Amino acid sequence: MATLSCQFHLAIHRLPCNARVRPSFSCSVQPSQSNIKVVINGAAKEIGRAAVIAVTKARGMEVAGAVDSYCVGEDIGKVCDMEEPLEIPIVNDLTMVLGSISQSKETGVVVDFTKPSAVYDNVKQATAFGLRSVVYVPRITVDTISALSAFCEKASMGCLVAPTLSIGSILLQQAAISASFHYNNVEIVESRAHSTDLPSPDAIQIANNLSNLGQIYNREDLSTDVSARGQVLGEDGVRVHSMVLPGLPSSTTVYFSGPGEVYTIKHDITDVQCLMPGLLLAIRKVARLKVTDRIAEYTLCLSSSILFRTLQK
Repeated sequence: MATLSCQFHLAIHRLPCNARVRPSFSCSVQPSQSNIKVVINGAAKEIGRAAVIAVTKARGMEVAGAVDSYCVGEDIGKVCDMEEPLEIPIVNDLTMVLGSISQSKETGVVVDFTKPSAVYDNVKQATAFGLRSVVYVPRITVDTISALSAFCEKASMGCLVAPTLSIGSILLQQAAISASFHYNNVEIVESRAHSTDLPSPDAIQIANNLSNLGQIYNREDLSTDVSARGQVLGEDGVRVHSMVLPGLPSSTTVYFSGPGEVYTIKHDITDVQCLMPGLLLAIRKVARLKVTDRIAEYTLCLSSSILFRTLQK
């Protein structure tokens, strides 16, 4: 698609008194910037289906491929209950999708919702075809992140690994860090509908953020081994309590206390849609990366994300 731009030029010349000044204008046709081609790996999952819908509605990007081992051959638009099919079948071969996008020589991003054991190979394949990656896979190991960092630096290709895509969760983490300098006691209480992965990655991330800040919390019972007092994460006394009840929203609350007051920060997740603004922001950011030079904390609202970022030279 091309856009039409017009420039209006007014030229005044010395003419006889009875002559008129005639304006002139010129038009030029300029190519518009192409959309970011987005591949959703794990497209049949709940978060994958939400991502397909979000990318389809977003400006400047489009779904270019859907990869999953479920619903293979079905149109991803129909799987997502969209009004019209996208005419993009779900395939279980990531390489095939990457090859078709790389031939178009357009900017491409692979969003990875798969599993920790598959992340490294997926990013490696995407990089080989010239595509950047956004990875949102809970419980990804530090060793995998280190391996990704080394690989992406060698390949000069950007990659973003996000512990969370929820902007509200990140704002909670930022507020908790600020509060930690003013209070000596802190407890994290979380609720989940299912008992998998507890303490949750969010709770672990908050505890890690509050550790190593020169503060020792809950000094009065720091060494207690009473199970009801929760699990201590790290060496600075941050305690986490996990509550599991079917039907509960995914909730994280951080309690701080000092003499005569209690400060509470709470964040509830009621739907996977809350992750989509952060996902779209991550796609746009990683698409602009060119040369990887270090791991850095990125403060957009993805401040807790690990970003292999570029500096424009």
